[in-house]
Amino acid sequence: MLDTVNPPGRPRDGDGEGSTQVHMDAALTAGTAKVFAVYGKGGIGKSTTSSNLSVAFSKLGKRVLQIGCDPKHDSTFTLTKSLIPTVIDVLESVNFHSEELRIEDFVFEGYNGVMCVEAGGPPAGTGCGGYVVGQTVKLLKEHHLLDDTDVVIFDVLGDVVCGGFAAPLQHAERAVIVTANDFDSIFAMNRIIAAIQAKAKNYPVRVGGVIANRSEDTDQIDRFNARAGTETLARIPLLDVIRRSRLKKATLFELEATPEVEAVQREYLQLAARLFAGTEPLDAKPMKDRDLFDLLGYD
Repeated sequence: MLDTVNPPGRPRDGDGEGSTQVHMDAALTAGTAKVFAVYGKGGIGKSTTSSNLSVAFSKLGKRVLQIGCDPKHDSTFTLTKSLIPTVIDVLESVNFHSEELRIEDFVFEGYNGVMCVEAGGPPAGTGCGGYVVGQTVKLLKEHHLLDDTDVVIFDVLGDVVCGGFAAPLQHAERAVIVTANDFDSIFAMNRIIAAIQAKAKNYPVRVGGVIANRSEDTDQIDRFNARAGTETLARIPLLDVIRRSRLKKATLFELEATPEVEAVQREYLQLAARLFAGTEPLDAKPMKDRDLFDLLGYD
């Protein structure tokens, strides 16, 4: 069960000063699977990145589960070629009697065997996204799906770092941040690092690294990395073929082979291999807003 408020006797700053957090039941861990939470500024391409990374893991022979954590429930769109029902949808259909659900009601097989789940979210302005994530993991555990999984990827809503949508950090061992080479994306990354730092006080999650997306140059990212203690794990260039792949309901690994497509595929494969082998936890430190403005020269 998830406790969505701070119980009596728990310091309010346990996960960040003055915050009300969703706390994880110790039984709701992901077992032996390697768990990654993918964050980044809204619209930066996290779902495209997560889906291609999931396929890359599967190409390496790993059993992969991707969990979309966004009310839009389109994280797994290119894997399944459709908008699949969310966990909240199917729970509502049985009046939240989870024992009545079958695996096939909420888990769908996507391209190259990647298993796909969309957690969904509460109606706008109501409920808690962290509760939804917790219920999703609980269902997966009850059906023993995590016992047969090597890699779990949480694809998380935008750059929201409230207690609810920071909940995947409680299940993950590494958080990977997707960013572009611009101020707004890096500003969001800085906020996400602060959230990870807060969670790291009570959970094993650490910053795993940065994926530079839609970026020919990485000079701004490199300057931030040097100051904040982060590291770029992969560089995905700005290519129209990547944008069009989503319109085609396809991952990059399903596109016609061209030199540029094959180069990006190799980048995802090396990223998957590197993450699975285990990245060193980064002692990342968020910058103060004013220092970040000064560093990147934002007018």
